[in-house]
Amino acid sequence: MICRTIILIHVRSKTDENTDNISQNIIHWVITIVLWIVAGIIVIYIGKKTTDFDIWEHREKIKGWQYVALLVCFVVNIIAKYLDWNGFKVLIEWNSKEPILFVFQYIYYLAEGFLISLVIVYGQKAFEKWFKNDKIPYGGIVLGLIWGLFHILTKGSVLVGIFSAVAGFLFGTAYIFTNKDYRKALPIITLLFIL
Repeated sequence: MICRTIILIHVRSKTDENTDNISQNIIHWVITIVLWIVAGIIVIYIGKKTTDFDIWEHREKIKGWQYVALLVCFVVNIIAKYLDWNGFKVLIEWNSKEPILFVFQYIYYLAEGFLISLVIVYGQKAFEKWFKNDKIPYGGIVLGLIWGLFHILTKGSVLVGIFSAVAGFLFGTAYIFTNKDYRKALPIITLLFIL
């Protein structure tokens, strides 16, 4: 009887602890999502007001070779992440999380994709202006350096930093392949990030 009571108390405390962790993760992600979206909107607003750069401006249509290049970006990205994660990232995360955590984490990833796309766009715009060359994926280089260094420092792994830097460069290259049309680039960059 005493053993049974102790086991039940232990199971209940583990369940409560698990519920608390889920709630804490969700609250953290929701706050971060809101802050990132607000920050991104402010960046777009300030960018338009100070430089007259309209991020939503329509650009020329994507050509056939650009679709192929974007497909290559997806293939390279998926292979790199498969090697980094030892499997398909989305599937691994699905199998390792409660469904509610998975959903909120991927909403968080959408917001993060929005932010990283802004780093690419405004990094590209600044370096094109400074160096007068619009063929080099400067935005991807900027993202790759920031992301790579950040991941080396936070994860303590140079390899993770290199993967992050290469991914950033790849995302910036995808932006160039969309003719720098943000309406096309945003979902592509976000998908590359998520997959």
